[in-house]
Amino acid sequence: MRQTIIAIAMIALSFLLTGAILLQQRGSGLGAAFGGDSTVFRTKRGLEKGLFYATIALSFLFFGTAILNLLLV
Repeated sequence: MRQTIIAIAMIALSFLLTGAILLQQRGSGLGAAFGGDSTVFRTKRGLEKGLFYATIALSFLFFGTAILNLLLV
């Protein structure tokens, strides 16, 4: 039962993590995804910064559940 819950959590986290990674665009910013073209490097603000931190949090959660899965087997 526990392994099923962990497996479902890992699948859900993997989809969320993949989506968060694919939404990020290296060097061009999130504005370029919607038609804006900026060649000047700038710091992350607003949604980009939140997406960046969400990606980090999702990766820690994913690896944490993977280690938990190894320990429970």
